[in-house]
Amino acid sequence: MPTRRRPCEAPRPEAGTRRRLLCAAAWRGALAAALPGVPAAALFAADANADATVPLRFGVLPIGGAVESRENWTPLLGDLSRALGRPVSVLSMSSYESLDQAIRRGEVDFALLSAKLALDAVAQQRMSVVAQVKRHPGLSRHRAVLLARKTGSHHALNDLLGAPARWRLARGDSRSVSGFIVPQLELFLPHGIPMERFQSELVDTHQGTALAVANGDADVATNNTTDFERFKLQFPVEAARLHVIWESSPTPPALFVMRRDQPAAVQKRLQDFLVGYGQAKGPRGDAEREVLKQLQAPLGYVAEDNSALLPTAALDYHLARQRALNAKWVNEAARQARLERIERSYAQQVAALRGAAP
Repeated sequence: MPTRRRPCEAPRPEAGTRRRLLCAAAWRGALAAALPGVPAAALFAADANADATVPLRFGVLPIGGAVESRENWTPLLGDLSRALGRPVSVLSMSSYESLDQAIRRGEVDFALLSAKLALDAVAQQRMSVVAQVKRHPGLSRHRAVLLARKTGSHHALNDLLGAPARWRLARGDSRSVSGFIVPQLELFLPHGIPMERFQSELVDTHQGTALAVANGDADVATNNTTDFERFKLQFPVEAARLHVIWESSPTPPALFVMRRDQPAAVQKRLQDFLVGYGQAKGPRGDAEREVLKQLQAPLGYVAEDNSALLPTAALDYHLARQRALNAKWVNEAARQARLERIERSYAQQVAALRGAAP
């Protein structure tokens, strides 16, 4: 005889938020019909207890390798699980594209994203900012850099800008702030050099681009100061072959975002946990600060909302405008039409970021 099911069983974590919400609504409806005298608050409490068994799914790009990344995040996520009273699982994705697709499929409940990826997640109304990596107000260490081999020309940057077609470039994903957006905006496009002008392009992680240059598979690589410092510790022999030939202005920090359909109470508890992590005194605080160092966030995290993405939106706008100015057009009217669309889109994005709440 078939086993009778409840009106809606708790969905699997991979089933998506929409299915979980539908299940929760159906389950509450069944409870209300079966228990007409029970207050609604009690029904919602029962539903919350049922949701406590469903893992909160965290998405992140790996720091170094995927296995190392999971190990680095395990202590913090274990503490978060205890603070929330529910399991927390981790999806350590291998690329910007795979993480973005996981978010689109509803397989991620909250994530630590680079600024551009966070902007895309928020702009497409899937997520809201809850916190960002805290930086020292007087010490802007995180910058985009270009790496080249020390055995090359002493005038490598001038040689690169003078004849990009002779150089093999290793760069980050087009959504990487330090691996693509900032080098394009601050260095290459002002010199009239789109990325396509290079002899070849290799797209990889920051670790991968540095290794490509160190091993002779590329001539120059985009990277950033934080990841290059980590690279020096992990690959001292290879790092000794490299040097920085260009450095950008400070870049926006990474941000924690959470699905907007998560309960407000859960978003607030996540935000409070992140802000308080590593701030306590004593052995517990010391242990948490060691975890933060491994996660490249030695100062911890600060509460933020969607307005924290305004600097990133400005970068995106200026890059789009610079590309439009550098592109070839059939006539000036077409160029102006494109520039006007960019202006309108940016104005709408700024208004949305300023008015959105986490």
